[in-house]
Amino acid sequence: MTDKQPESKALTIKEETVDLILSKITRFQENGELDLPANYSPANALKSAWLILQSTVDKDKRPVLAVCSKNSIANAMLDMVLQGLNPAKKQCYFIAYGQNLTLQRSYFGTMAVLRQVRPEVGDIIAEVVYEGDTFKYKLDRGRKVITDHEQTLDNVDNKKIRAAYCVIYNHNGDPIRTEIMTMAEIWQAWKQSRQNPFDESGQVKGTSVHGKFSGDMAKKTVTNRACKTLINSSDDSNLTVQAIRRSDDSSLTVQAIKRSDEDRY
Repeated sequence: MTDKQPESKALTIKEETVDLILSKITRFQENGELDLPANYSPANALKSAWLILQSTVDKDKRPVLAVCSKNSIANAMLDMVLQGLNPAKKQCYFIAYGQNLTLQRSYFGTMAVLRQVRPEVGDIIAEVVYEGDTFKYKLDRGRKVITDHEQTLDNVDNKKIRAAYCVIYNHNGDPIRTEIMTMAEIWQAWKQSRQNPFDESGQVKGTSVHGKFSGDMAKKTVTNRACKTLINSSDDSNLTVQAIRRSDDSSLTVQAIKRSDEDRY
């Protein structure tokens, strides 16, 4: 492949995707199928995505615009807009798996889309429980309610995390969802990560992000679970929710690409 070929392919992808996506989004909005945040600009998000994609590479350091299919690129960008995400705000990332470009929502993106599909959501608070902390909760008609959490600075140690929890409040300050995960449950969730933060002995690698910032990663994990529970209970007739669920399930990638083929991207 000559040096000009990747540039030519990139230009073709831009011309055949960005304009078409904007046109499709406009049609969705006119038909009442899509409600994007009031301060969200699809054009600005697509511009940011395009700039980022031009410098994004796969695991073999190859430009994703040169190796990924046009359909998967278009699909990833469309799902980004449907979810009201902007990569410039670190709300999502583009990752190549083979010839397929996929959209991965970040911790910040998950909270953003939750507030979009569930307007009643106010604060989202996550905390870590360390060895030595006093932590109590009760079950009220099947719902977890945290009744006490006392902590001292001496207890704060990323090597001694017992659990993490997230409480989602409404605008009146009332909890509408509480998620609690033990460290064993958090590790199990980390094992599903494609980043593979564990070594051969089954311990978290000290050099991994999960090893260096265990507390922060634990809070992100429990927050993601809490948010997704509320998101998944939303009405799936909304295109935003459909896009969210599609990006959460990598097994749907082929179906998503087929859908893009039908839309003639």
